[in-house]
Amino acid sequence: MSQTVDVGTPPARDERVARKSPLARLMARPEIGALAGAIVIYIIFFIVAPPFRDTTSLATVLYVSSTYGIPAVAVALLMIGGEFDLSAGVAVTSSALVASMFSYQFSVNMWLGVLVALVVALAIGFINGYLVVKTGIPSFLVTLGTFFMLRGLNLAVTKIVTGNVGTNDVSNIQGFSSAQKVFASQFTVGGVSIRITLLWWILFIAVATWVLLRTHLGNWIFAVGGSAPSSRAVGVPVNRVKIGLFMAVAFLCWFTGMHILFAFNTVQSGLGGGNEFIYIIAAVVGGCLLTGGYGSAIGAAIGAFIFGMANQGIVYAGWNPDWFYFFLGALLLGAILLNTWVRKRAEAL
Repeated sequence: MSQTVDVGTPPARDERVARKSPLARLMARPEIGALAGAIVIYIIFFIVAPPFRDTTSLATVLYVSSTYGIPAVAVALLMIGGEFDLSAGVAVTSSALVASMFSYQFSVNMWLGVLVALVVALAIGFINGYLVVKTGIPSFLVTLGTFFMLRGLNLAVTKIVTGNVGTNDVSNIQGFSSAQKVFASQFTVGGVSIRITLLWWILFIAVATWVLLRTHLGNWIFAVGGSAPSSRAVGVPVNRVKIGLFMAVAFLCWFTGMHILFAFNTVQSGLGGGNEFIYIIAAVVGGCLLTGGYGSAIGAAIGAFIFGMANQGIVYAGWNPDWFYFFLGALLLGAILLNTWVRKRAEAL
C-alpha cells in the first residue's frame, strides 16, 4: 500500500513582500536618486549653455566623466565593502610615473614599463588592504598615510631621476604606439571624436555590475560592508574580499594612469592630489552609503557623469569657475539628501 507523506503546509507569503510595487522596487535602487539629479543638471546646462547642446560638447563631457568614472567604479565597490581609499588620486599619478621613468631610464619597451607599473600599483593596493585587515586601523587613516607617502615619493623620486618635476617625453620609445591605441586612442562616430576611455569605462561598469548582482563575490561584498563580524561568522572570507577590493581600486587607478601617460606623453608628478575625493563623491552621489553595504557601480558612473557635466557645463555657460568647488560641495550635500529621501519613499511604498 502506498502511504501519503505529509510535507506540511507551505509557508505563508510575507505580506510586506507581496505589497512591494514595481515603483517601490525601482525607487529602492541606489542609483535612482543620482539619475534624477543627472537629468535635472543636464536640463539646466542644456538651457543656460548653448555650446552644451552640441554633440562634440557631449563627447567632451563623456571623456572627462570617464577619466574620473573608471577609478570611481572600483572606489564604489570598496565603499560597498565598507572601506575607503584616500590614496587613489595620487596612485593614478604614481602608476604613470613608474611606467614612464622605468621605460625611459632603462631604454626598454613601453609595455614592460606598463607591466612594472601594474605590479607596483597592485602591491600598493595589497599593502593598503593588508594593513587595514591585520591592524584594525580604519582605512581612512591607513590610506591617508599612503596618500602622503605616495605624494612625497612622486615628487622626490621624479626630481631625482629626471631632474625635473615631470617625466621625459616617451613618445619615441618602442611600444608606445601600440600601448597608446589600447589606453588613449580615439575614433570617430558621426563626425564626433570619441575617446576609447568611454568604451573601457562602459566595460568596467558592466563587469562590476555583473560581479555585484550575479556572483557569490558580489554577495560577499555587500555582506562584508553590512557587517564584517556576521559575514565572518557564516564563512565569508572577509580579509580576502577587502584586500581584493583595495587591489581592484589600484588596478583601475593604474589603468587611468596609463591613459594619462599615453594621452600626453609625459606626466607631472604633482597631479592627482584631491581626485580621490572626486571618486568618493561620484560613488556617494551614485547612492553608496558611507557606512557600507549599499550602492552600485552604475550609480557611481552616473555620479561621475554628473561631475563631468558640472566640470564642463560651468565653462560652457560662461560662469566663474571659482564657484566650481562650491557647486561640487552643494552637489554632494544635495545628492545625499536626495538619496536619503528616495530610500525613505521607497520604504513607505
